[in-house]
Amino acid sequence: MSTTTNEWNAALYNAKHAFVYAYGNSLVELLNPEINERILDLGCGSGQLTAAIGEKCAEIVGMDASETMIKSAKELYPDIDFLICDAANFEVEKPFDAVFSNATLHWVKDYKNAVKCIYNVLKPGGRLVVEFGGKGNVKTIVDALVETLNNFGFKDAETKNPWYFPSIAAYTSVLEEIGFDVEVGHLYKRPTLLADKATGIIDWLTMFATSFFVDVPVEIQEKVKYQVQEKVKPVLFINGNWYADYKRLRVVAFKNQQ
Repeated sequence: MSTTTNEWNAALYNAKHAFVYAYGNSLVELLNPEINERILDLGCGSGQLTAAIGEKCAEIVGMDASETMIKSAKELYPDIDFLICDAANFEVEKPFDAVFSNATLHWVKDYKNAVKCIYNVLKPGGRLVVEFGGKGNVKTIVDALVETLNNFGFKDAETKNPWYFPSIAAYTSVLEEIGFDVEVGHLYKRPTLLADKATGIIDWLTMFATSFFVDVPVEIQEKVKYQVQEKVKPVLFINGNWYADYKRLRVVAFKNQQ
């Protein structure tokens, strides 16, 4: 992830939010790593998809801005090269055949510099294969969260949104402006099952929405999370399970052959 105010809890991530990398398996298939390739996993988290890609290519490098996630990744996969970096400000000495990124780039508000960095670390003709939150992602949850925080007197809640959820047109235009040829652009709904039947939305907020709670006392945070869960229940509690209203943007692009 790029630098954000979010503090990552690797244990909670792996225990209750494994869907983040589980859903990434189809993206690895789309990447289709080849045996002779050097590949970057940008925003690698705790390394599960990095390891899966590494089984199919010559060299894999994982990068993430979260020290706790990189520590977890190194413990799980000590033979893989994991680095702490900001997705909007990094360089490498040796270029990559492909850059892969799953569920990360919506955290990078400095998205133009991120695209430039990715472009610069790819070989000519190298490919970018990414999926992240697109326009309308978790809108039901976020709207309920902002409204609830406002009701508790925290009127600046909307300004604390840490995410960049672009449309297909907005993001592919940036890629093309930098010099990519876009081959695939797909925005789709992906309602995502959450692990805990009792506290699914509360857990999701605890994991991913910490920036909204920076100035909120702990005792009020718990009340807010509970009220948000109750507020979204008519829409997101389905057949005894909680779902997050995800919309994902999937893109495949190639660096031009200059």
